[in-house]
Amino acid sequence: MVERSTRSSRRPQRRQLCCPAHPEQRIEGNGRKYFLHLLTSEQLKARGMADKRAKLVIQAYPVLVLSNEWLEELFCPICGGNRWCHITKHDRVEHTVRWAPRELWEQVAHVDPVVANPTVSEFTRREARRLNQKRADGKRVFDAG
Repeated sequence: MVERSTRSSRRPQRRQLCCPAHPEQRIEGNGRKYFLHLLTSEQLKARGMADKRAKLVIQAYPVLVLSNEWLEELFCPICGGNRWCHITKHDRVEHTVRWAPRELWEQVAHVDPVVANPTVSEFTRREARRLNQKRADGKRVFDAG
């Protein structure tokens, strides 16, 4: 009897991302990935590379883009919202997920979280802030009652 290939019957596994606050809950995200850029040998040493080799790599590549680390906005149903996460890819399925500290945004090219987006008008920015403004009685402006 000839054995058929099992490759066609296997389904590809999706990446397993779990919420850092609720490890049993899978979280989803299909947003944009912001890959981390390293500029110094100290950043490479912090990731486990030897000092001499880290200096050689930074001399060869002044800006090193990590293909296995990025920032992505993910949704957790238990937390009830989207949060920015720092994801480290180990293989095609296994990933480490943790909440992204603000300092990591400094390692992302072309994104500055402190400076407002220049393509958004001042009117749009002001109207977006109105949703969180409160009235004299403590309720939000657009709450009923």
